[in-house]
Amino acid sequence: MRALLLAALLLLAACAGAPAPPDWQANAQVALRNFSAAYHAGNTRLAAQEFARARAEIAATGRPDLLARAELVRCAARVASLEFDACAGFEALAADAGAEERAYAAFLAGRWQGLDTSLLPAHHRALIAGAADAGALAGIADPMSRLVAAGVLFRLGRLAPAGIAASAETASANGWRRPLLAWLGVQAARADAAGDGAAAARIRRRIELVTSSAAAR
Repeated sequence: MRALLLAALLLLAACAGAPAPPDWQANAQVALRNFSAAYHAGNTRLAAQEFARARAEIAATGRPDLLARAELVRCAARVASLEFDACAGFEALAADAGAEERAYAAFLAGRWQGLDTSLLPAHHRALIAGAADAGALAGIADPMSRLVAAGVLFRLGRLAPAGIAASAETASANGWRRPLLAWLGVQAARADAAGDGAAAARIRRRIELVTSSAAAR
């Protein structure tokens, strides 16, 4: 997802001809970065405020294609935290989005049949070809892009237990509360289903630690 965020920021930068960017562009860049940080930290209110600020700045240009890319940043963040929806913000702008943006939206939604993989970020193309193991995920250097890929695979029912564990540890290593709680919740449910009470208790202690740290902020 970070790759998409960077692409969105670069796209915003590319539309300014002068060396000094206009205020809307600089403001949108900062707001998108703040949205990403707040969302992954689990601060829903701040994330919503920052995204609304970014959206307002971009909308002032009258460029729905730019706004569509920003909406995909939000959709990808949700997928990384196993929050699956129709990505309504992007869908409302899809008619004016570029081919790459429409392809990425299809990737996030798991609509892979007939998808032109050349339009996707390179680190996600292998997943379309069927490389859904933990090794393939580990090969994605950017941790948030790795979580996005894992989220899509989970959505499709193609993520193995090793991939679920790796995703939890990726979120843990980066201190991302929201995705960590989501992936730990999956692990706890799997442990319950397998009748492994010790594992379930251990995972729930981790969940309690994460939630208590958020409450203390």
